[in-house]
Amino acid sequence: MTKPKHISSSRKSVKKDVRAALTGLFSLGVSVGLILWLFHKVDVRTILKVTRESCDYRWLLVMCLVLVASRSIRGIRWGIQLRAAGVKRMPAFAEMVSIYGAYALNLLLTGVGEAWRCVYVARRQRASFSTVVGTDLGDRISDAIMIVLLTTVAVIAANPVIKKFLDHYEVGRAIVNIVSSPILWIVVGVLLVIIIWLLCSHSQNRIIRRIKVETFNLWGGFKVLFTMKHQVRFWFYTLLIWIAYFLLTYLSFFAFPFTRALVRPELSYGLLPGLVVFVFGSLSIAIPASGGLGPWNLAVIFALSLYGVDSTDAATFAMVVWAFQTVTQVLLGVVSAGYVVFDHHKRRVSEHSGAVHEGN
Repeated sequence: MTKPKHISSSRKSVKKDVRAALTGLFSLGVSVGLILWLFHKVDVRTILKVTRESCDYRWLLVMCLVLVASRSIRGIRWGIQLRAAGVKRMPAFAEMVSIYGAYALNLLLTGVGEAWRCVYVARRQRASFSTVVGTDLGDRISDAIMIVLLTTVAVIAANPVIKKFLDHYEVGRAIVNIVSSPILWIVVGVLLVIIIWLLCSHSQNRIIRRIKVETFNLWGGFKVLFTMKHQVRFWFYTLLIWIAYFLLTYLSFFAFPFTRALVRPELSYGLLPGLVVFVFGSLSIAIPASGGLGPWNLAVIFALSLYGVDSTDAATFAMVVWAFQTVTQVLLGVVSAGYVVFDHHKRRVSEHSGAVHEGN
């Protein structure tokens, strides 16, 4: 006996909600676990004392302004991708708001913000949801490209420190052993062959069909990066975004005496330690955690320790900077929510007025 469609769809919806809840709980658990471990290792009273007595909050406020600028530019850049994919043009502030809201929601649960901004744009512009998702994937691919480039620059420019990390720290040695292992590359090669075979086959298996759809969306989002009309503008905005991201770390150095000490000639006036700390923090996004809390803090602490910064001082830097960035993103989220409600009401009134006018 065939099950009614509404029952089947209901079960799928429940399963999807359960998976999302479990993913969210896992990312939250990672954050809580790492933060508890961190506070077990450092002196919280010293952190509070340094924060009260030695912190120059003016630099942190400048950092917050740069954060707002980076999110705004990111929204405008996404608008270029959306138009290239055939989505109708949105007001520039609506493009910015989509990013403000996404980052604010990601503080609650990893990935929720990405889903929200795709749904928001697809509904507002009456566009294909899969098309919008494709541009979001392309957006993330451009991030991955920049992270790889910056990591390469960091390895070359700060080679002694990176070599120290790889040679003298257990994590660094483990990375070298894994990357240099022939078994890893054999496994990767076999997996690629299997994936290509599955994608080229005509199997009607539900999982394979899903993989094909996701791959098609991924390719569509990636392809538009190199076929859009305003490629130069897109990559210029990308460069501005990542310069701003670097400045979030570098400007924060001036807020504390122990990181301000790294701004000296032999360290390229703090640019090299800033780059290393920034790259370590960027790579930490590979670990799922709510708003980066936990993995980002530990990555920053470890990177600062490579330059001789005390663990408690490094923890102070990581926690205070993260807190200021988080508060800024929450405020931007409030702005986003207010705009979405106002804009929705405004467009409904406009559509109603248009319908009345046509009726007359």
